[in-house]
Amino acid sequence: MPLTTAQKRALAWSAVAAALACALWLLAPVLTPFIVAAVLAYALTPLVNRLDALAGGRVPRVVAVLLVELLFVLAVLGLLLLLVPVVAHEWPRLREQVPAMLDRLNTSVQPLLAQWGIEVALDLEGLKPVLMKYLNANLEDGMGSLLASLKIGGSVALTLLGNLILIPVALFYLLMDWQHLVQRVVDLVPRRLRASYDSFMAEADGVLGQYLRGQMLVMLILAAYYSVGLSLFGLDLALPIGIFTGLAIFVPYVGFGLGLVLAALAGLLEFTGAGGPTRVVLMLAVVYGLGQLMESLYLTPRLLGERIGLHPLAVIFALLAFGQLFGFVGILVALPASAVLLVAARRMRQSYLQSSLYRG
Repeated sequence: MPLTTAQKRALAWSAVAAALACALWLLAPVLTPFIVAAVLAYALTPLVNRLDALAGGRVPRVVAVLLVELLFVLAVLGLLLLLVPVVAHEWPRLREQVPAMLDRLNTSVQPLLAQWGIEVALDLEGLKPVLMKYLNANLEDGMGSLLASLKIGGSVALTLLGNLILIPVALFYLLMDWQHLVQRVVDLVPRRLRASYDSFMAEADGVLGQYLRGQMLVMLILAAYYSVGLSLFGLDLALPIGIFTGLAIFVPYVGFGLGLVLAALAGLLEFTGAGGPTRVVLMLAVVYGLGQLMESLYLTPRLLGERIGLHPLAVIFALLAFGQLFGFVGILVALPASAVLLVAARRMRQSYLQSSLYRG
């Protein structure tokens, strides 16, 4: 049975979509900085356009682009600078208390292992001089040792450094030419589909706007929660660690993991009494355990999923599926991409319900 024109067109578009998905999967490591830059450009372009409109054409667009990108870079640096008081406050304590912490570790771990019939000789006395050598070194020596240990000539370090350089460059060009790039895509749409395309993009743009606003709300709620929760346990650095953990949540798992490590280290160095380790474990279990449950089971599904129209189970599935297919980049774009796919699914469902295939 020969295929109709509509069926041939559907097969052709399906083949194009499959080839595009395959290319994205194969080139995911290479496309990472460009995807991140494109997401940032989509989010920052309205601000650039607003500044450009306020200038009334008297100032070149490049000035607005540079100003917005500078503000974004300063915001990222401000988030990273939250770590400065943590390091400055805890580094002297770390140098003072490492020997005592190793002794406590030895006296507590050895009997515990012995109860399970495990005999392990922990050479902590030999470990102390090595740790103290690095802890007593100045910042320049420490950075030199860190760079040497990372083997900066390796592919991982070079890839990270290249992405850090490439993302701002790609973001600049995308912000400069975003409207022209979008218009070129629009020009490729057949005229008979232009109305449907414009309607689809307007709905998708509204959904993505809801996503960005919901993400900001989740970050602010978690920043307040972690700051208050850690302060209730008496942690001196509750404010910077709590704010950093909450705001870094936009990088799934990484932000939460860094905040957890910082809180654990600060707690071990501050709570030095007999019940110090127990207090730290309790603090992490209560504050970070409840925080993760609140984010995963309530805040993200409700404030993000409901805003973009995704069921809470669909949000969880999207994060897992995109992470499995595209790795870390997939996790970053999981919910925005799911929002666009949701709009497409709505349109397909509506078209199907109105078709003769459904009505019989």
